[in-house]
Amino acid sequence: MKRLRKQFQGLYWRQMFVTAGMVLLTLLLLGASFFSLSYNYARGQKSEEIMAKARVMSQLSVSYLENGRYMDIEDLRSDPDFQQLASFAAIVSDVHFMICDTEGHVLLTTDQGLEGKVVTMPESMSQEILEKGASARRDNLGGLYESRHFVVGVPAMNPETQEVVGEVYGVSTTTSLDSMWQGFIGLFFMTAFVVLMISFMASSITTMRQVHPIREMVQATRRYAEGDFDIRMNDYGRDDEIGELAASFNTMAESLQQTERQRREFIANISHELKTPMTTIAGYTDGILDGTIPPERERQYLQIISDESRRLSRMVRRMLDVSQLQAIDPLKSGSHFDICESMRRVLISMEKKITDRDLDVDADIPEEPILVLGDNDMITQVIYNLLENATKFARSGSTLYLGVTTIDGKARVTVRNLGDTIPAEELPLLFERFHKSDKSRSEDKDGVGLGLYIVKTILEQHKEKINVTSEDGVTTFTFSLAME
Repeated sequence: MKRLRKQFQGLYWRQMFVTAGMVLLTLLLLGASFFSLSYNYARGQKSEEIMAKARVMSQLSVSYLENGRYMDIEDLRSDPDFQQLASFAAIVSDVHFMICDTEGHVLLTTDQGLEGKVVTMPESMSQEILEKGASARRDNLGGLYESRHFVVGVPAMNPETQEVVGEVYGVSTTTSLDSMWQGFIGLFFMTAFVVLMISFMASSITTMRQVHPIREMVQATRRYAEGDFDIRMNDYGRDDEIGELAASFNTMAESLQQTERQRREFIANISHELKTPMTTIAGYTDGILDGTIPPERERQYLQIISDESRRLSRMVRRMLDVSQLQAIDPLKSGSHFDICESMRRVLISMEKKITDRDLDVDADIPEEPILVLGDNDMITQVIYNLLENATKFARSGSTLYLGVTTIDGKARVTVRNLGDTIPAEELPLLFERFHKSDKSRSEDKDGVGLGLYIVKTILEQHKEKINVTSEDGVTTFTFSLAME
């Protein structure tokens, strides 16, 4: 029971019920409005039609009185000519007439069903005729008729004296209007049922097309929660919001898959980087403690332990630096600094490393200051990391290039070296965390694979990107900074 109730609370049934309710409410409002307006109009037309015929009969009744043929209006009952005239008028006009005295007592009627009966019209109608000059209503006249008829009453007045000598009532002889509206109501409900069924079918198809992709997304998210990021959504060739949602969902899945892959690579890389110095430290320490390493060589291995400890410390510090850099907004303060001065300071600090590698430097740095927007210390770190990386992998005896130019309102910094060509498939990986080429792993024991990742992180914080090319042994790193 709970499962069934939950199923009917789903989006599909909610949409179905809302659609059915709106269609049904619209049909009811339209039907009620149309019925009310048209029925009142038809009723008014019917009343006016009967009233006009009743006034004609009123004039005929008065004309007989004016000729002096009757001493009293009650003599109308015994006048066959007038009865014949009234019956003919009733047949022609399809209206029953009742000629009454001023108190509403029926003296003559064309309705054969009322012959021999003492009939008195409602007092309220007589009073209304005397006060307003006419009366119209739908009534069964106190049970005289099984159903309600249109009843219209008018006064019979002497045209000369304007004296009311009686009342004339016209009663519709059929219930054609009621029959017509009963037929209309039946047709309305039949039409409403057909429209409702069509709406159900259209809503069912439309809602199913909306719900089916959502159900697939629900299943996909459960798979993602289990760590399976290979599933993709089908957009069904739709260009609407569902298609956009499916495309965004697939983009999110690809991003999650990429993040998961990077996370696994990060764990594998950091495990490798941490395991090497820790294994070295533990191994040599145990060798000294158990006497495997002779006393005369202890100093040599203690120096190795010290170097590995410092390398481990540098790696942890670099990882902390990355976390801190990602939380900084260098453009928030909007400060400017001279990029040329920062490049000169980096060259001075790198002088010993460049000299040890027997390298020359081609420095294309203008004497005039070039002011750029950003954090001076962070950009100095970028230049230092790039120049250090270029020095490390440059061919001995070659020339490094460090220069800056201004293009389109930006300062473009370039660092270039001559060494081994980096394969094209490896270029996008240079800025990943802990990525190091095989050559780097064999010759560069101090590197931790975070230098270029820090460069990319800092430039992303400055809303900039870094580009790298490597052809014929010439590797070039280029980045830009806004000057305003």
